Amino acid sequence: MSALDPLSEIRPAEEPEIRYHAPIHQWNEADRPREKLMKRGPAALTDAELMALIFGNGTRTKDGPVSAVQLGQALVRTYGSLHGLSQRALKELTRVVGIGPAKAVQLLAAFEIGRRVESQRGGERVQVCAPDDVAAVYGPLMRDLKQEIFKVVLLNTANIIMGDYTVSEGGLAASIVEPRAVFQKAILENAAAVICLHNHPSGNPEPSKEDIRVTRQLVEAGKLMGIPVHDHLIIAGTTYTSLAERGLM
Repeated sequence: MSALDPLSEIRPAEEPEIRYHAPIHQWNEADRPREKLMKRGPAALTDAELMALIFGNGTRTKDGPVSAVQLGQALVRTYGSLHGLSQRALKELTRVVGIGPAKAVQLLAAFEIGRRVESQRGGERVQVCAPDDVAAVYGPLMRDLKQEIFKVVLLNTANIIMGDYTVSEGGLAASIVEPRAVFQKAILENAAAVICLHNHPSGNPEPSKEDIRVTRQLVEAGKLMGIPVHDHLIIAGTTYTSLAERGLM
């Protein structure tokens, strides 16, 4: 059997006994992902079936036709879970048989929508009262990035987030964070204060010596310009570290 044939493996308990090698339009209507979602809601679908709806159709490989559900199953088998899948780059996704650039882009777009939905809190204006408030907005957007980026969050006089911008990419050691680059837009936007944050792709939330050095340099520069740096957060997976809470600023 082909490596993509789900009948060659033990099927998860929640998946129905369907001959997935047949075109989806030939399945029993109750088993088709679209019809199942319409009747029972999205929670009734397996991970593979949800991906099948994103793909819209299957494809052909050298081993024959592959349904959209089979493609979803192959991705789950390869990367273990939706979370593991969401962390993959386009080139990694296209290594799975049947997944070309177009389908890989569809998945990347779907995962990014999920991150943005999680970070936006229904579009409300976010007032920063604690590090948790910042982490809730930016954690979903930064936790899965493969390289370090350094962001600046702009606050008004009520500590409401006005916006943000990326200062550097590639890590603090590889990309020097200059105070001029950090505060230039804050001055133009009349920000009352800023919060700095960057991610650790390694998942280690502990600040490095360079993190602490750069933070203290920015704090001093902020004092001179009248734009205080309230905090510097390190996003590491689903956790974070606040340098202000640690007393490292």
